[in-house]
Amino acid sequence: MFDFQSGAPFFAQAPGMMEEMCEQELKELGAESTKTTYRGVYFKSDLKTLYRINYSARMISRVLAPLTGFFCRSTDVLIEKARKIAWEEIFSLNQTFSITASVSKSQITNSLYASQCLKDGIVDHFRDIYGKRPDVDTVNPDVRFNLHIEKDQAIISLDTSGDSLHKRGYRLLAGEAPMQETLAAAIIRVTEWNGEQPLWDPMCGSGTLLCEALMHYCRMPAQYLRKKFGFFALPGFDRAEWEQLKSELDAQIRPLPEGLISGSDKYQRILNTAQDNLSRLPCGDKVNLSCHPFSHVNEYKNSVLVVNPPYGIRLGEIEEVRVLYKELGDFLKKRCPGTTAYIYMGDPSLRKEIGLRTSRRVPLVNGKLEGVLVKIESYEGSKKAKWREAENNS
Repeated sequence: MFDFQSGAPFFAQAPGMMEEMCEQELKELGAESTKTTYRGVYFKSDLKTLYRINYSARMISRVLAPLTGFFCRSTDVLIEKARKIAWEEIFSLNQTFSITASVSKSQITNSLYASQCLKDGIVDHFRDIYGKRPDVDTVNPDVRFNLHIEKDQAIISLDTSGDSLHKRGYRLLAGEAPMQETLAAAIIRVTEWNGEQPLWDPMCGSGTLLCEALMHYCRMPAQYLRKKFGFFALPGFDRAEWEQLKSELDAQIRPLPEGLISGSDKYQRILNTAQDNLSRLPCGDKVNLSCHPFSHVNEYKNSVLVVNPPYGIRLGEIEEVRVLYKELGDFLKKRCPGTTAYIYMGDPSLRKEIGLRTSRRVPLVNGKLEGVLVKIESYEGSKKAKWREAENNS
C-alpha cells in the first residue's frame, strides 16, 4: 500500500506568494484538511476530488501523491529503498518515466544525482522481476515521479498532473515576455470580475489574461484542452468515474457574450498571436481584438481594465517604460470614469509613475520577478474628488 492510500496528504505545488489563494481554491474544489507551506498546500481528498482539482484548478502548478517516505542520508539508501517499491503497480515495462528532484539541508546535496539514483533503483526493480528495464523520457513521459529530500527525509511521489498545470493547451505561441497562465488566473480571481461589466486588456500581448478571463467567465475547466493526466497511472484510478466527472464539469460551460471581453495592442503581429491562442478555446472568436495604442480610445466607462504593461527589464529601457506608465495613469484619470483598473507591475517601483492612489496591492510572483498587482478605482460626479495624486510614500 502506498502512503496516499493510507491517508497521507497530497501536495499541491503553488507559485510564490499564491499559497493562500491556492488553498482557498482547493477548498472550493472539495479539498479537506488543507495546510499551507512554502510554495504549496497539503490537503486530503478522495480520488474523485483529486481528479476535479487537476482538471479545474487554475492557480496550482501540479499535485503530488506520496508513495513512500523514509530517512535517507546516502544515495545507497535511496537506491535500495527505490528498488523495493512496487513500481509495476504504477506503470509497465513498455511505458516511459521521468523524475524531478529537489534536495535541501541534507547529506545528499545534488538533486540531479539524486534523481539518477532513484532512476537506478526503479530500473533495477524491473530488471529483478522481468530481466528488462523501462526507458526514461524527459520530454513526454507516460509517468512522472518527484523526489524531495529535506533534512535527510525523502519523499517519493507520483505526479498526478503530468505536465505542469500552467500549460492549458491554448498558448502554442507567446510574446517576448509572456505571463504564466497561473498568474493570469490569479489576477482575474483578484479582480472578482463576474461578467457584469465589460473587461478590457489594453496591452494584451499574446492574450494570456484574455484567455484566462474567458475560461473564468465561461466556467471552463482550466485543463479543458488536456487529454492526458498523471493520475491515469495512479493505483485505484477509476476511468469511468473520471469520465463521468469530466462530462459533468464540461456541461457547466456557458457561452461568452459578444464584446464582453476585449483586448488591444499597438502591434498587429502580437495581436495575431493572441488571436491564434484564443482560437483554440470555445468562444475565443467572441473576444474583440483591435490594433491601436490605448491612448487612441476616447473613453472607457464603467468597466474593468486589466493590464500587464512592460517592466523595462526585457522589453525596453526603463525611462521609456516610466513614460508609458505616466501615460497610462493620465489615461485612467481622464478617460476612464467609473472604471476599475488592475495593473500588474513586475517592477513595483514603477507604481509611483502611475501617479494615482491605489486602493489595493497584492504581491504576486511572475517567474523570478516579485511583482505586485495594484487596484485603482475611478469615480464619476461628486465622487470624482476621490481621485487624488498619489503621495510620495503611498
